[in-house]
Amino acid sequence: MYSNLCKGLFAVALTGAAQSAFANVITDWNENAVTFVTPRMAPGAGQRVVAIMQVAMFDAVNSIERRYRPYLVQLPAAPTTSKEAAATAAAGIVLASLIPQVQGQVKGMTTSYLASIPDSDAKAEGIKLGEAVAAKILEARAKDGADAPDSYRYKTKPGVYVPTAITVSSTWGDVTPFALAKPSQFRPGPPIALKSGQWATDYNEIKDLGGKTSTKRSDRQTEDARIWLITGPQSTEPLVRQVVEAKKMSVIDSARFMALTAIAAADAGFAVFDAKYHYEFWRPITAIRNGDQDDNVATERDATWQPRARLRFRK
Repeated sequence: MYSNLCKGLFAVALTGAAQSAFANVITDWNENAVTFVTPRMAPGAGQRVVAIMQVAMFDAVNSIERRYRPYLVQLPAAPTTSKEAAATAAAGIVLASLIPQVQGQVKGMTTSYLASIPDSDAKAEGIKLGEAVAAKILEARAKDGADAPDSYRYKTKPGVYVPTAITVSSTWGDVTPFALAKPSQFRPGPPIALKSGQWATDYNEIKDLGGKTSTKRSDRQTEDARIWLITGPQSTEPLVRQVVEAKKMSVIDSARFMALTAIAAADAGFAVFDAKYHYEFWRPITAIRNGDQDDNVATERDATWQPRARLRFRK
C-alpha cells in the first residue's frame, strides 16, 4: 500500500494531477484551495486551511441531504436546496477569511461559479446555508492555536552562535486537532539509542545514499527521491481528487470523503510536529557532521555532508 502511494505521489510530482472529464463542486474548490495555499503557506498551515474548507463544504451539503453524521453543524435546509451553491458559498467564505492576500480573487471566483448556477430559490437558499455553515466552522477553529507566534527556544549557551534559520511549524504540536483528542495521542516512542547498531545502520545508509554528491546512489534512487521535494496539500490532495473522479462520486459522497482525508492529513501534521519538537532529535546534516560525537564507533563523521535536497517554504 505504501509503495503504491509513493508511486502515485511520484507521478503527481512529475506530471501534475491527471485531468478528467468528471469533476464536481467539491473537487473544483479543492483544486482552487491547493492552488492558493501552496505558494503562501508552510505545508501544515496549508493543510489546515484545506481541511477547514472541506469540513465546511461537507457540513453544508450534509445539511441538505442528511445522509451522514455532521462534523460540527447541521442546519435546517430544504432537500431542494442547491448543494452546489451551498458548497461554493462555504468554500468561498473560508478561503477569503483564511487567506486574506487572495480575498479579491476568491470572491471573484465565487461570483463566477455561482453565476453558472441558474437563479432560483434553491440557489439563494444554498448560498445562505453555505455562508452560515462556514461562519460556524470558522468560529470553531478561530482559537485552535494556529496563529500562535513562533516561540521555539534554541538550545545554546550564552554567547555561542546558533544558525538563525526560522523553524517550521514549531507551534503546530499545540494546535487543536480536528479529530484527535490531542496531537500527542499517538506519539511514537523515543528515537533509537545513538550507541545502538540500528543507529549506525541508519546513519550510514542516509550518509551514503542521501548525500548531495553521493556516488553510491543509483539514478533511479535519485529520481525516486524527488517524491520528497513536494509536501503538503499539493502532494496528497490531487490523489484524493483522482479517487473522487475515478469513482464518479456524488457531491455528498465526495464532500464527505474529501473532508475525512483532509482532516486525517491535517491531524497527522499536528502529530508529526508534536513528536518532532517533543524529542528534538537532530536532523541528518547535524548528525553526520557530528558523527564523532555520538559515542558510536561505527559512525564516521563527514564534515561537509549535505542532503540531496533542502526545502524552503515561503511565508
